[in-house]
Amino acid sequence: MDVVTELAREEGLPIEAKPSFGYSPTYVERPFVDFESIAEGTDLAALNLNWTESDLPQRVRTKHVHSLHPYLGKFVPQIAEIFLRKFLPTTVCDPFSGSGTTLVEAATLGINAVGCDISSFNSLVTTVKTGKYDVDVLEYETDDILNRSLNTSQPQLSESRTPYQPSDYLTAWFAPEALKALLAYERLIHEYRYSDALRLILSRAARSARLTTHFDLDFPKQPQTEPYHCYKHGRICTPTQNAAQFLQRYSLDTVRRIREFSDVRKDVALSIITGDTRTVEFPRFDLVITSPPYVGLIDYHEQHRYSYELLGLPWKADKEIGAAASGTSIKAREAYVNDMAQSFANVRRGLAKGGRVVVVVNDKLGLYDTIREQAGFEMETRLERHVNRRTGRRAGDFFESILVWKAGD
Repeated sequence: MDVVTELAREEGLPIEAKPSFGYSPTYVERPFVDFESIAEGTDLAALNLNWTESDLPQRVRTKHVHSLHPYLGKFVPQIAEIFLRKFLPTTVCDPFSGSGTTLVEAATLGINAVGCDISSFNSLVTTVKTGKYDVDVLEYETDDILNRSLNTSQPQLSESRTPYQPSDYLTAWFAPEALKALLAYERLIHEYRYSDALRLILSRAARSARLTTHFDLDFPKQPQTEPYHCYKHGRICTPTQNAAQFLQRYSLDTVRRIREFSDVRKDVALSIITGDTRTVEFPRFDLVITSPPYVGLIDYHEQHRYSYELLGLPWKADKEIGAAASGTSIKAREAYVNDMAQSFANVRRGLAKGGRVVVVVNDKLGLYDTIREQAGFEMETRLERHVNRRTGRRAGDFFESILVWKAGD
C-alpha cells in the first residue's frame, strides 16, 4: 500500500461490502453518528465506526477550525469526541498533537487540554485553532493587512524591517509576483494583535501559490514552471503566478471558521508545548487521545517546508519519530518502537491513576503491542475500523486500530 493510499482518510466513498478479514467491524447496521448519546456506560465495541462519506460527510469531519489549514495524517475528530464523552476527563493530553484535533474537540466539550509536538508549525496551527478571539477585530486585521500588503511596492519591500533576500527555496518554488505578495504580507504581520492567525493565512496561501501542479499540492517533488496537462481540471493548466487570490480567499475562510468555532468554544485551559514527547515534562492529566506518526510514512517538517521558509520557524526534522526519510527497514522499525515506547513511558508519568490512553493508529506492521509493553501499559480494548477514503487522485482503503490502554501495576 503506497503513501497516498494510507493518507486517504479525509474523504469518503460508500463501503459496498463486508471485509473478509477477521476484524470486528460489520456493515449490517448503520454506522454510529449519534455522538451526543455517548456516556460512561457506552459499549464501544458495539459501535460501528466504519463511516462512509454519506454517513459522515467532509463538511462534518472538517467543521469550523478543523479545516483551517491542510494537514496530512490527521484523524477523524469524531473519534476524539467519542472517547472524550465516554471518559469525561478533567484534562486530556495529546502528546503528538499535530494539527490539534483532540484539543479542538476538548474545547467544544468544556474539557481542559494539553498538546505537545516537535514541530513549531504544528504548534502554530493548534494555537490558532484553539485560541480566543474578538472576531470583529480579527476580521478588521485580515482586511487591513491584505489591503496594505497587496499595495506594497518593490522599493517599500526592500526598505522593510527585514531585507528582501528570499531563500533559494522560496525563489525556486514561487513565481516572482507571488513571492512579492507573500513577503510583503509577512513583513507586516508583527504589527497586528492576531499575528499567529495571520501567519496561518499566509502559510495556507503559500501552499496554494507554489509552482506545482494543481493536482499535487500534497507531495510536489520539484517546481512546475511550464504549462502541463492537469488531471484535476482535465485541460492544459499554467502554474500559479500570483498569491493575491489565495490571500483573499483564505482570509475570508479563516474569519468564518474561527467565528463558527468561537460560538461553540468553552472557557477551558489549553496549552501547547513545542518539544520532544520523549523528554518534555507534562502537567497532570487523566486521559490521552492521540494519533501518533506512523513509521516511514510522512516527513512532517518537509510537508510544510514553505511555511518554515517564509516564517523562519526552527527546523527540527531530525527529531521526528518515524519520518518517511528514515524508511521502514528493520533498523527503522526498531528505532521507531524504542522512540515510541520512550514517549509513552514519559507520557505515563503525567497520567493520573486510573487514567487511560487512546491510540489511533494503522498498526499494519504489528508494532504497538511491543510499544505498549515496553511503556508499561496493559491492553483494555482494541477496536478496528474500516477507512475507505478518496480525495482527488487518492484511492484505496485500510484498517485503523483504536487501542485503549491502562497503566499496569
